[in-house]
Amino acid sequence: MTDLSWLTARPIAHRGLHDMNKTRWENTLSAFAAAAERGYAIECDVHLSSDRIPVIIHDSDLKRLTGQDGFVWQRTAAEMTALKIGGTSDRLPTLQQALDLVDGRVPVVIELKGVPARDEGLVESVGKMLKNYRGKAAIMSFDHWLIRDFPKHAPGIPGGLTAYGNEVKLIEAHFAMLAHDIAFTSYAAGDLPNRFVSFVRERLKMPVITWTVLDQPAVDLTFRYADQMTFEGFEPDLVQVA
Repeated sequence: MTDLSWLTARPIAHRGLHDMNKTRWENTLSAFAAAAERGYAIECDVHLSSDRIPVIIHDSDLKRLTGQDGFVWQRTAAEMTALKIGGTSDRLPTLQQALDLVDGRVPVVIELKGVPARDEGLVESVGKMLKNYRGKAAIMSFDHWLIRDFPKHAPGIPGGLTAYGNEVKLIEAHFAMLAHDIAFTSYAAGDLPNRFVSFVRERLKMPVITWTVLDQPAVDLTFRYADQMTFEGFEPDLVQVA
């Protein structure tokens, strides 16, 4: 089994170490630099541009973050990186720009955002990029059709299932993804404990990280039932947690 102790060694900054989009916005190079400087691992979100380049943004719609109309898949990477985030000087970054900035200083956990009929080549593009990256990196997704492509298009890169819920139908769907060589799970902190997370941790010895931890109750749930947290809105090193 691949050693993934690095994945859980340090708290993971959700979309980088931003300040809840006051002056340092989510998924920007400024947020990634701040996380790396403080030694936090980094979580970020990736969509595919119209010219098949991975760009970092959470939403498929551009409005909330850039004030522009339209969708990521309608724009080229050059058009995307020309857009300013939240009226700041930060521009929307490509995944390659983020990797160049982090340069192996801290682990990077990349969530692949699927858009049906618009995301062909996303896993392959990210996989090729990470093949040449010297730092620690993992990929994950909510989207089962992307996860099924992880072994083929991103071999050797730890792949995870991003998940939530306690309902029987959801839990069974999560169990079904164990057939696709996932290496870890990122689970909603508020949905702990549950039998899926207990099974993968206790029986499969699979690391579990949580999202998104905003307060002490979520911290407590994380370290009672999982291995590490993806946090935002506070700095774990500056407050007493767990």
